Amino acid sequence: MSAATAAKKTAIVQNRRKGVEALNMTDFMTILKERRSVRKYEEKEVPQEILDQILEAVRWSPSWANTQCWEVVVIKDSEIKTKLQETLVPKNPATKAIVSAPVLLALCGKRNSSGYYGGMVTTKFGDWFMFDLGIATQSLCLAAHAQGLGTCILAMAVRHPDILRKLLPDAADKAFVIGIAVGYPEPEAPINTFERPRAALADFVTWVD
Repeated sequence: MSAATAAKKTAIVQNRRKGVEALNMTDFMTILKERRSVRKYEEKEVPQEILDQILEAVRWSPSWANTQCWEVVVIKDSEIKTKLQETLVPKNPATKAIVSAPVLLALCGKRNSSGYYGGMVTTKFGDWFMFDLGIATQSLCLAAHAQGLGTCILAMAVRHPDILRKLLPDAADKAFVIGIAVGYPEPEAPINTFERPRAALADFVTWVD
């Protein structure tokens, strides 16, 4: 390794450390704890630059062998959102969120990518894209909260992939995994303010010393 290459690598490591030191753990935990499912939104559009920023959070999410096994469909069309709403069970609390949120994201997985080496599956769970999309979903939702946006993760929004494939362009081969409503929360809406108790660490952590 040349002296110039070694110096460059050292500079990269030092810059990364500075970045980590600049992060405030308290701020991160605040974002993590305050983020909640939002089911009622203000009638306010989300600026394109803000959408781009939260989609960057997906881009930089970790994935199996850096396969980046996701696709995101950004839906703003009110007619499409209404048709998706009609597929939900009426009592589902997210029914109104689909149409009241200015943006609905549909996250899709790329099959036969994550969890594979040389075309062969390597995990006992088969295709790994569901795990990677879970990480990407969390990244996106936390980034949205940091921008003052609310999100609601909507499994029901993609429960009828055949309908989605008819409504959306170039969707014939997409594996729809999850929907995410995105918008500015209505702060006074009771459905956005209910308590969210959490289990104690002792309820789910096992220590092996």
